[in-house]
Amino acid sequence: MSAPLYQLKAEFFKTLGHPVRIRVLELLSEREHGVAEMLRDTGVEPAYLSQQLAVLRRANLVSARREGTAVYYVLTTPQVAELLRTARTILSGVLTGQAELLADLRAAPPAHTSRDAARVAPDGHRAACEAAPEGERAVLS
Repeated sequence: MSAPLYQLKAEFFKTLGHPVRIRVLELLSEREHGVAEMLRDTGVEPAYLSQQLAVLRRANLVSARREGTAVYYVLTTPQVAELLRTARTILSGVLTGQAELLADLRAAPPAHTSRDAARVAPDGHRAACEAAPEGERAVLS
């Protein structure tokens, strides 16, 4: 029996879950690149880049061709570039939302005084601490 699709997707995203691999895929989204160019653009050691390229080759995300002593890489499908663009769009939206939340938090007056802060449970649940009977407040965690 083959692995469920969700498991295959998880493995796929694990492959993408490395900054150097993402950078390589971004570079290759623009055009074919030689290893020498990628070394310059990623700033990593040759052996480390080779290791990351091998992971991407095994996942069939990139393919290589030799020209003399030079090795050039290309994406195996344009959908990889599309996935990176989609990830950028999602991330941009998430970060915009977080920036707006941070601005709201900075603009809002403090919710309580320092005397009230002592009544907040250690995990930050103020209501749980206030609702607990007097003798139980110290037990909350």
